[in-house]
Amino acid sequence: MNKLTWKEIPYQIANSGILLLFAFICMYPFYYIIINSFSDPMETAKGVYFWPRGITFSSYEQLMQIPSIFQSIFISVARTVVGTIITVFCSAFIGYMVTKKELPFRSTIYRLIIITMFFNSGLIPWYMLMKTLALKNNFLLYVLPGAVSAFFIILVKTYIESLPASLEESAQIDGAGIWTIFFKIIFPLSLPIIACIAVFTAVGQWNSWADNFYLVTDSNLNTLQYLLYTNLKSNMADMMRTSASGTTQGAALASSGKVTPMSLRYAITVITVFPIMLLYPFMQKYFVKGIMLGAVKG
Repeated sequence: MNKLTWKEIPYQIANSGILLLFAFICMYPFYYIIINSFSDPMETAKGVYFWPRGITFSSYEQLMQIPSIFQSIFISVARTVVGTIITVFCSAFIGYMVTKKELPFRSTIYRLIIITMFFNSGLIPWYMLMKTLALKNNFLLYVLPGAVSAFFIILVKTYIESLPASLEESAQIDGAGIWTIFFKIIFPLSLPIIACIAVFTAVGQWNSWADNFYLVTDSNLNTLQYLLYTNLKSNMADMMRTSASGTTQGAALASSGKVTPMSLRYAITVITVFPIMLLYPFMQKYFVKGIMLGAVKG
């Protein structure tokens, strides 16, 4: 490694300082939420900025006391895992098929897929369609409607077209069919873009709650995000009614040993965001590579 000259040292110091500042700006909001979720409700009401004060798990304890929360965690994990697998497989296979020149009306099919990115029917037709398909109060509501994504198909199609055609041709000479070529050649070679799709889908499935809100009335099918949302609303209403007159809501509740609406929000944010934060570091290299390779041409 070459030594830095005296002219390059100030630049490197300034460059490192700017990057460290930028990293701090990006990470501090997450750090702020985490330390406030573990801090005493009284201190949280005042504001905790650099380190937790009066460490307590009262907010998390209250969340764990929510009826059927573990059932909701199971539903959210199940929809994330099953939904991601289904979306990855369906989008990848369709993306592969639209690269086949032998497919009848290939260009028309691809154009119709692209059109869905710019036009949609709206909420009411979507609601009516889901009811007609008997997906109301049905777990399949969480995984089937998103099985095919036009954006993911474009990424997969573009990536597959960048692979050498000789690989598929040699497999066809050896007698391999469509399914064999896809599963044993195309799919393994497309892992970067597959991982990229998996990250997008997993994040979307984990954070989704609107379908639960509109079409699910069975409490056994509630997702974690929707359950925490409804619980936060009810808790805030209760806290508003029990806050002492002449004092702030946060201080009154904290002094009585209860959690505050803000500390509850911090705990909910940590619970919903933490799994995704754990996923990203392991998938980042595939995510970046897949996006770059899949976006070279359309």
